[in-house]
Amino acid sequence: MNNRNRAGVIAAIIGIIVFMAMFNSGSPTPIVNWPVETYMGMAFTIGWLSSVPNWLAYVLAALVLILLVIGLYKIGGWIYGLLARTR
Repeated sequence: MNNRNRAGVIAAIIGIIVFMAMFNSGSPTPIVNWPVETYMGMAFTIGWLSSVPNWLAYVLAALVLILLVIGLYKIGGWIYGLLARTR
């Protein structure tokens, strides 16, 4: 694993933690339950704002979270590439 991949993993972890903190900021839920609460909240929001079946709302929420982590990983690696470029 090179430094660019490490930067991507760190950016993805920090980004998903920040996303979960923003999503659960007004909730008295313990930090341990934040990932499940984020997933359930996203599924509820998708199901409530559209008229999709429950199973599809859960699948779409999982897909959004997976794409969010992949996007944050790519952005972290890209930023590291910009900063570590030899001059």
